[in-house]
Amino acid sequence: MKEKVEEILSQVLDFQAESKEALENFRITYLSKKGIIPALFADFKTVAPELRKEMGMKLNELKNVVQDKVDEQLQKFESQGSSEAGFDMSMPANEMRGARHPLSIVRRDINEIFAHLGFTIVEGPEIEDDYHVFSALNFPIDHPARDMQDTFFINKEPNVNKMSDILLRTHTSSVQVRAMENSQPPIRVIAPGRVFRNEAISARAHCIFHQIEGLYIDENVSFADLKQTLYHFVQEFFGEGTKVRFRPSYFPFTETSAEMDISCNICGGKGCNICKHTGWVEILGCGMCDPNILLSSGIDPEKYSGFAFGMGVERIAMLKYGVTALYLL
Repeated sequence: MKEKVEEILSQVLDFQAESKEALENFRITYLSKKGIIPALFADFKTVAPELRKEMGMKLNELKNVVQDKVDEQLQKFESQGSSEAGFDMSMPANEMRGARHPLSIVRRDINEIFAHLGFTIVEGPEIEDDYHVFSALNFPIDHPARDMQDTFFINKEPNVNKMSDILLRTHTSSVQVRAMENSQPPIRVIAPGRVFRNEAISARAHCIFHQIEGLYIDENVSFADLKQTLYHFVQEFFGEGTKVRFRPSYFPFTETSAEMDISCNICGGKGCNICKHTGWVEILGCGMCDPNILLSSGIDPEKYSGFAFGMGVERIAMLKYGVTALYLL
C-alpha cells in the first residue's frame, strides 16, 4: 500500500490541468465519494497495526496535496479568465511548490470534523476587555488568572474597575461569550484563534499559542451529549481504537467540569516522556455551562442548558505528528 500511495502522490504532483473540465475530472477521480482517496482510506483498516501511524500520515499528506493541487489549478484558471492579456504574470511558476504548516493542517481538520456535526466557526478580537475574558465567564475578581503573571494587560490601572481593563485574550472563550450575546439558542459554534499567556516558554508551553473552543446550547443538552461529541472527535481525528477517559476537574465557567485524556499514540499506551509514563495524555477541558454564564448573556438557564470544551492546537499537533517538543513544530 505504501508503494501505491507514493506512486499516486507522484502522479498528482505532476498533474497540470489543460481546462476546467479536466480539473473537475481530476477532482472527481481522487476526492469524490467513490474516488481514489476515499478508497485508500477504506483499505486503511487492513494495514498492520505497527504501520498504521506511518500510513495514516502518508494518506493525510496525499489528501492534502490533491486538495492543494485542485485549489492551485482553479485559481490559475480564474486568474486567466479575469486577465485582459489572458495571462497573469503574478501567478507562481508551476515548479514552485509548498506545504501547509502542521498547525494549519490540524486546525483545518478539527474545524472540518466539528463542521460535519453542525458547528459554525466564529471569530473574535484578540485584544479584549476583562468582561468578556473573565467576568462574563464567572471568574472572581481575585482569581489568580487575572494577575500579571498569567495575563498580558494593555492598560491596567490600580484602583479602577477591573472590568474596564484591556488585555490580550488568554483563551477563545471570550468569543463564546460574544456568540451568546449576539444570538439565541440553539447555539452550536467553535472558536479557533491565537491566545496569549504570560508564562515561561518550554518544550511543552509557549506564551503565544492556538486554541479551538466549542459551545453548544439548546434545550435538554446533557453531559452524555458532550461525551459523545468528544468521543466522535477523537475517533475521527486520531483514529478508531483510541481510548478516552474523563477526569473530574474545576473551571469557573462550567459545572460539572472534566478533563479528557486519550491513550498516548506515541508509545501506544506503554509509557513515554510525552505521557509522563502513564500511557495517557490530557488534550482538553470541558463541562456543562454554569447557569450563571447563560444568565449573564441573557439566556434562560431554566429552559436551556449547554456544554463547552477547549483544546490547544499545538498539543493536538504534537500528538498527531509525534513531535516531542513544541519548538519543533
